[in-house]
Amino acid sequence: MLAIHINYFEADLFISKFKLSKLTYMRKSVLLTVSFIICLLAAAQKISLDQFKNLKPRNIGPSGMSGRIVSIDAVHKNPAIIYVGAASGGIWKTENAGADWKPIFDEQPLQNIGALAIQQSNPSIVWAGTGEGNPRNSLNIGEGIYKSLDAGKTWKRMGLEKTRNIHRVIVDPDNPNTVYVAAIGNPYAQHPERGVYKTTDGGETWNRILYTNDTTGCAELVMDPSNPNKLIASMWQHYRLPWQLKSGGPGSGMYITIDGGKNWKKLTKEDGMPDGSIGRIGIAFARSMPSRVYAKIEATKNGLYKSDDGGFKWQLVNSNPTEVTDRPFYYQEIYVDPSNENRVYDIHSTITYSEDGGKTFSTMIPYAGIHPDHHAWWIHPQDANLIIEGNDGGIGISRDRGKTWVFDEKLPVGQFYHINVDNEIPYNVMGGMQDNGSWLGPAYAWTNGGIRNYYWSNIGGGDGFDAMPDPDGDGWVYSMSQGGAVGRVNYKTGERWNIRPPYLGTDEKMAFRFNWNAAIAQDPFDKSTIYYGSQHVHKSRNKGASWETISPDLTTNDSVKMDQSNTGGLTLDITGAENHCTILAIEPSPKQKGVIWAGTDDGNVQLTTDDGKTWTNFRGKIPGLPVGCWIPQIKASRHNAGEVLVVANDYRRGDFKPYIFRTTDFGKTWTRLVDEKKVTGYALCVLQDPAEPNLIFAGTEQGLWVSFDNGNSFQQWKNGYPSVSTYDLAIQEREADLAIATFGRALWILDDIRPLRKIAAGNAVLPKRLTAFATPDAYQAQYRAAPGYEWSTMGLWDAPNRSRGAAISYFVGKSADTVTKKGKMDSLTVKIYNDKNENIRNLKWKADSGFNRQYWFMEEKGFRQPGTPRPKPGSPEPGGFQVLPGTYKLVLTLNKETDSTFVIVNDDPRLGNRNGVKIAQRTLNNRLRKSADKLTDGMDRLGESEDLCTKITAQLKDLEGKEVDSLRKSTKVIQDSIKAIREFISGKISEKQGINRDPELTVQRTMQIATQYIGSKNAAPGMQEEKMVENAEMMIGQALQRINNFYAGKWIAYRQQVEGTKLNLFKDYKPIE
Repeated sequence: MLAIHINYFEADLFISKFKLSKLTYMRKSVLLTVSFIICLLAAAQKISLDQFKNLKPRNIGPSGMSGRIVSIDAVHKNPAIIYVGAASGGIWKTENAGADWKPIFDEQPLQNIGALAIQQSNPSIVWAGTGEGNPRNSLNIGEGIYKSLDAGKTWKRMGLEKTRNIHRVIVDPDNPNTVYVAAIGNPYAQHPERGVYKTTDGGETWNRILYTNDTTGCAELVMDPSNPNKLIASMWQHYRLPWQLKSGGPGSGMYITIDGGKNWKKLTKEDGMPDGSIGRIGIAFARSMPSRVYAKIEATKNGLYKSDDGGFKWQLVNSNPTEVTDRPFYYQEIYVDPSNENRVYDIHSTITYSEDGGKTFSTMIPYAGIHPDHHAWWIHPQDANLIIEGNDGGIGISRDRGKTWVFDEKLPVGQFYHINVDNEIPYNVMGGMQDNGSWLGPAYAWTNGGIRNYYWSNIGGGDGFDAMPDPDGDGWVYSMSQGGAVGRVNYKTGERWNIRPPYLGTDEKMAFRFNWNAAIAQDPFDKSTIYYGSQHVHKSRNKGASWETISPDLTTNDSVKMDQSNTGGLTLDITGAENHCTILAIEPSPKQKGVIWAGTDDGNVQLTTDDGKTWTNFRGKIPGLPVGCWIPQIKASRHNAGEVLVVANDYRRGDFKPYIFRTTDFGKTWTRLVDEKKVTGYALCVLQDPAEPNLIFAGTEQGLWVSFDNGNSFQQWKNGYPSVSTYDLAIQEREADLAIATFGRALWILDDIRPLRKIAAGNAVLPKRLTAFATPDAYQAQYRAAPGYEWSTMGLWDAPNRSRGAAISYFVGKSADTVTKKGKMDSLTVKIYNDKNENIRNLKWKADSGFNRQYWFMEEKGFRQPGTPRPKPGSPEPGGFQVLPGTYKLVLTLNKETDSTFVIVNDDPRLGNRNGVKIAQRTLNNRLRKSADKLTDGMDRLGESEDLCTKITAQLKDLEGKEVDSLRKSTKVIQDSIKAIREFISGKISEKQGINRDPELTVQRTMQIATQYIGSKNAAPGMQEEKMVENAEMMIGQALQRINNFYAGKWIAYRQQVEGTKLNLFKDYKPIE
């Protein structure tokens, strides 16, 4: 207020003197004040994740196991161009028959693909239906159909969002604006947006042209290759509940149209269809004989049928259950060889084929060689030898009609359920994948090159689920597979234990029930204690060797939901995938011993605070939590004993809203942390940072989300990361890395989240324009050569490794002077100091607006090598020796802004303390450097003299006379003398073409050999290195003697000659007439 009074007093004087109104002055004062406030706000504005474009997570794979591929199409005229659709991993494209693949759907809001179709008359037009059409318990749901006009570079959503899952797209070959869509629908909900849809205007509008009821969708749609108006559709009534699958009903059946869908006929028993209830049907036309059609029909008795009149009348060909029955809900597709109407391919858990029109089948791809469980099949219509197939583990390619196959290892679309990290250096990540086992591999490697598929160790089979390290290490981990199977595995030795808690009773009704994806947890206070979940919580105090049960049944124990006797419908599928009333999550508190939380698949959140003696159920006590929903994850706070975050989802009953709840008082009160206003997609996981409570990560079906304000708001992380199903998160605490498990794009590492912690600590505000963040420890690691391959690595999966060096992160706030007038980015100066406050290194880095990360390679400032050009002003200083382990201060300066940070440099922990060796090596190198510096000075003088001779020669051009000729000759003599000295120092330069490795022992070579041997091993220099340095010093001395003799003799005489020569540098000009 004082400042305001003074301003007003000064204003009155100003007004009386210049007769201005107070009102005018006040307006100006307010404008100045507002401008000042705006400047302050600009300096401390809220941080947006858009400003983190320079921070991207690394997709480390693995891709050797790949993931579920559900659709394939290729360009007929150029089959090297292939598109594949992953169930939850987006669309991938190759233009070179698989030499490399690129994801082309990453900018879209979800990655769940069901169908692909290329417009073959114009292959730049590609259609993509989202939501997979094989409704297993882990299916991923979509949001409509997309169209690309530029071969996948950009996409536009063209509607049909409410259909949710699209299994087939067919483009009319005669009129490409006409497109048919088989919408199978959401199996978890009753809704009318199902059946067959058609557009005649390229997707601008759609009409539903076939529909039966709200639980029946179109499971197959095929077009007569000789008549695009004739289509046959398989309508399939099916419904999923979290605890049951039903297939078959009155809505199912085969329908045929000959007028593009205006009219449909349902085929019945009179047309040759099986009597009674029908389930899913696979249909295929024979391109070589379109009157031949095959159908694999799920019915009361499954069978393979054939039509020879184009699909109007049918007859049973094969009812052998070993050949025509598998798992129709998951794979029920057949295809016909385009050049042989009797060769039929049956696509299911294996690949079988018939050469006699389906009467008998033989195995083409067994449960080996290529991953089982096949979903996609593409045959070139003009080349029956070229086949591409998709399965639960990627793709296989055959070029000899299926006799031999090649697996492509470069599609990282693995579907991981969980992720965990150990504490090795470098550390490992581990987790389990849908139908691809459990794996452990490096988050980064001290190995040249990237992270390859063969760096990964298998630690479990089947459907892999959670995996966690034994805190005592030495290669031991815990690994789960479906239905509650769990083992303790040593990935170094191969030793395996089966440690699933056994049921020791005799009452079958009391037997343990394990979820398909059961719960496991490590006790945070005792390395030997682990927990496991059935309908009870089990505790082992000896790493799984024996168990005790510490809870009653924590589920609703609903007998209806536990009855698995009829799951599957017409074709039973009692695999344990629908086991219900089981525990999904167990979470001991890291803050208070004896506090354990549990979540179930039927909506219970349970708590014990006395190590299992008593339990409290919060069913119906969490406002907004749907009763009976799925509780896949509970995360206890590292900051508050009474705080947990509870993840819930209910998409298995048709509710796609995200639910994450929080209590801070052991469940007395609850708040909803996440809803549909904050994030997109149903919730799958959550993680509060262990160091900064304001920093919270959340994973949903449609991406990764970050909160800097303790959950009040969230932003989606889109920097180099797709909107993919994000299933689980873990933080490697020593290195502050975020490890991410996706269900569709394998595993990712976001290196060093300390900058995010700093921003969250300030509630998403950085007060200064330049902020240097805390740095991770750096290691002077010895990198080994990559195993297995050397030169020929093209075509291998090579995931990005962590960058070498000390990672230094800083943030540059928005400002008018971030970019210079010429449009170039500002540079930032970095001064590095050791613990004695000596400036040991100076660097220049870019200063991009927002987040930046650069790398200091832990070297001191170096020195010029003899013979190298003198640096120009502002040139980067050369690098020198590696610094000794210790703490170093980095001072960053941008214009007038300065900030600093510290980095701890560690030696390679595998090699012990090497300081004594390094100091001895440095001492001997420094001794050699003193002589080398003198040689550098001498060679600089030679360079200056050469330049002067060149100038004199230029001045003598076109001049004549005895003095000129004499000076010319003397200059040549001087130049030859300098050349001779240089050749003594550096060796002769051959003027002949070809390789010329001159064996001459020059001064520089002697120096180089000495330097190489000094640092060539982890040992202090000895007598041989001393002798090498002496030899180098001796030869340097000889070179310096030659230089000194040259300047004391020939150069003085030459100078006197130049100075005594009277050069007429002017021409006489005659008048121009």
